[in-house]
Amino acid sequence: MSDIIHLLPDSVANQIAAGEVIQRPASVVKELVENAIDAGAKNIQVIITDAGKSVIQVIDDGEGMTETDARLSFERHATSKIQNASDLFALRTMGFRGEALASIAAIAQVELKTRRNNEELGTHVVIEGSKFKKQELISCPKGSQFIIKNLFFNVPARRKFLKSNATELNHILNEIERIVLVNPDISFSLFSNDTQLFDLPAAPIKQRIVNVFGKRMNQQLLNVDVDTSMVSVTGFVGKPESARKRGAQQFFFTNGRYMRHPYFYNAVMDAYEELIPADEKIPFFLYLNVDPAQIDVNIHPTKTEIKFENEQGIWQILSAAIKESLGKFNEVPSIDFDQEGMPEIPIFEDEQPVSFPDINLDQTFNPFQTTGEDYARAPINWKSGDVGQPKASKINQDIDEPFDDSNWEEQSVVVPSEPSLYGEKTQNVVEEGATHLQYKGRYILTAIKSGLMVIDQHRAHVRVLFDQYMEQIKNQKGISQGVLFPEMVELTAAEVSILESIQEDLSLVGFELSNLGGGSYSINGVPSGTDGLDPIVLIKNMIETAIHKGSDVKQEIQSNLALTLAEAAAIAYGQVLSNTEIIALVNALFSCKTPNYTPNGLPVLTTWLDEDIKKRFD
Repeated sequence: MSDIIHLLPDSVANQIAAGEVIQRPASVVKELVENAIDAGAKNIQVIITDAGKSVIQVIDDGEGMTETDARLSFERHATSKIQNASDLFALRTMGFRGEALASIAAIAQVELKTRRNNEELGTHVVIEGSKFKKQELISCPKGSQFIIKNLFFNVPARRKFLKSNATELNHILNEIERIVLVNPDISFSLFSNDTQLFDLPAAPIKQRIVNVFGKRMNQQLLNVDVDTSMVSVTGFVGKPESARKRGAQQFFFTNGRYMRHPYFYNAVMDAYEELIPADEKIPFFLYLNVDPAQIDVNIHPTKTEIKFENEQGIWQILSAAIKESLGKFNEVPSIDFDQEGMPEIPIFEDEQPVSFPDINLDQTFNPFQTTGEDYARAPINWKSGDVGQPKASKINQDIDEPFDDSNWEEQSVVVPSEPSLYGEKTQNVVEEGATHLQYKGRYILTAIKSGLMVIDQHRAHVRVLFDQYMEQIKNQKGISQGVLFPEMVELTAAEVSILESIQEDLSLVGFELSNLGGGSYSINGVPSGTDGLDPIVLIKNMIETAIHKGSDVKQEIQSNLALTLAEAAAIAYGQVLSNTEIIALVNALFSCKTPNYTPNGLPVLTTWLDEDIKKRFD
């Protein structure tokens, strides 16, 4: 029987390693920039075309390589940082495994031009798919220049699964952000399709943060600085008012290396307990310095996870350091009893009679009146059935006099007779002339032929608005209303790249934006029906949705934008509606093709059959 075990060819082994190290263009940028940092570069320039799919160019002014080193650097496990096994536990450099260049050369066309400072001529190396093509002496500047062309040209299956240019560019920007935040003494520049996205001169850490994420960060950060025998923690955390539900900038660095650590993240959030809502996140930029012998950075292929020898002790130090910073800068609410002019708290005496406040009721007010002054306060667009942004009407719950229905105007709700997409049958038809009841500012109760229907008012309005926005995008007839005073929104480079990819869809919905340069945009118009909503928050929420969804199909992006806008503009829970508004909402809901569910699959309504109700009384 012949042997079945054999060694893989180097080209195949390199492609397998490339699958672990090089996942997308951002991985190439990360590896090359980290090599430039380890080479002692003080100026690094990154130039990309088509989000790195066509060309990635990294230029540095580091030490450069000799002719022999330039050729040897593309061999597997060739590294300048490891001599023996013990060196793995004393790492303070970025790359160390010696697989990056070999992996890149296995799945791309690579050119390297490099020269050391004490040499007159440099070296030019060309490799395609792990195959050596050319090596010659050339004249070039000091340092190294890598040109990576046609990534995954020989692995079409991997190239096919790359995302859109906007998504891949966003990943590159995320990698650049992680690197520049921990190397403030190095200047960086990034160009994408001849457009400069980053121009970051060497600066102190806080100024580097402001340069990357905008001037608003300058007033939101609190300093953290503590030094112990176990760990030293420096950096910045956000003030409680800087918390947001999505898109908060959160970075951990250990010994100059970016990391993810859910356990330490909980330590940060523990310090903000009862200071911010439970569903909001705080920005932070925290730098941990630990003895390299007490951590293991080689437990994950991308080296973003680090194992600590004493995680519990570091957790306590981290939480205490942040609490100290919050207290030092008076961000924790406190009462100073020594302060002059404090309001006096009266002493309660049993003998003094307790006076109750007077409550004035409008005994003549009728919430169901369809004529007169009270009716005029109801939004006119709701009476016509145009369900836009509702306004709460004045309804007094404490009416003592009996209801006068002399002016009652019967109105029926029209429901399509055919079954819906979700299989609802025609039995769920609202009875003609049925009245509606709002329950606890959240649900609408109405009679149907087979029983009782309960409708979630917020979800119903989301369903209605979503269909309206999608129709506007489809017909390119988004209604925009100008703002009296244009507002300015500042975006990071990553957010700008996403905004440019969805700006056409935003304009179809009704947003009018003007690029002011430097990541700033002027909001000159907003979609009709979004009165009272913060346009800056709307824009940022839609950008965050596009980032997290990672949609590449245009229709999916449009759907995500429409859903985000609908959820923001829909009736809030607790908002009291008049009977006219309820009727308009229910009519609009049942004019939708799929009234039973929201666009993201949540139920809008439920029914109680007559038989089920009767059983309750048996």
